[in-house]
Amino acid sequence: MNEKQLERIRMGSGFIAALDQSGGSTPKALAAYGVKEDAYSSDDEMFDQVHQMRTRIITSPAFSSDFILGAILFEQTMDRDIEGMKTADYLWEKKGIVPFVKVDKGLAEEENGVQLMKPFDELDELLKRANDRHIFGTKMRSVIKEPNEEGIKQVVTQQFEWARQILDAGLVPIIEPEVDIYSKEKEKTEELLKEELLRQLDQLEEQDHVMLKLTIPSVAGTYDELVAHDRVVLVVALSGGYSREEACEKLSHNNGIVASFSRALVEELSYGQSEEEFNQALESAVSEIYDASVEKN
Repeated sequence: MNEKQLERIRMGSGFIAALDQSGGSTPKALAAYGVKEDAYSSDDEMFDQVHQMRTRIITSPAFSSDFILGAILFEQTMDRDIEGMKTADYLWEKKGIVPFVKVDKGLAEEENGVQLMKPFDELDELLKRANDRHIFGTKMRSVIKEPNEEGIKQVVTQQFEWARQILDAGLVPIIEPEVDIYSKEKEKTEELLKEELLRQLDQLEEQDHVMLKLTIPSVAGTYDELVAHDRVVLVVALSGGYSREEACEKLSHNNGIVASFSRALVEELSYGQSEEEFNQALESAVSEIYDASVEKN
């Protein structure tokens, strides 16, 4: 573990940028950016296009450590170069931004009101590559749709099983049990999730530290105990389908939680923008998300 990067995440001011759209969500992300599917004819060409988009974001002067603590990358982005450097090295050495990588391989079918992560037997190999690429931490996502106690326990148990494997590899895991913003009993679901997370956190060893990535709660302050927990480095929030404006407004009422937005970060960026227009749009988004993360009501 890089102690300077840990200190940056623990004590720095800013948010985590999520640039980790993977194979299934990449066409949608490119379409939102203005790159239609007829612009590429293979997966390799598609990933070339999305890497160009991410490179444009990361190299923008608006993508600055003055506002951004870390960036979550897709596995292919981790393996590619930006201006002759591996992406993680560019982020840290040129930008002062801490690199993470997404390690899950998508969601299983819904059962017990939740979607677990798909099994992934090659996690150890990916973690080895992440260390070789100078990655600081990881991120993995599950989804909870109903206040089903058994399902929520399964989600959190799986997340912490993977987290222990990640900790053993010397990396810091971001645990992401997303609560669907359209859940009919979202508040109850979040209370059950909090209790299960606290139970698992209390079982970690003293030297083990994790991060949490959670849906912005319906009741502000719901996750205060998680923010204060000794084993938690940082709690970040996903935008979860909210617009940037709505996500920022909701986040601003939750002390100690900072943003880790994906779509809400890039929703006004477009392939056809001039560099000036692109940088201005990104600067506006970064500023709004930063303010919601650090300037609480």
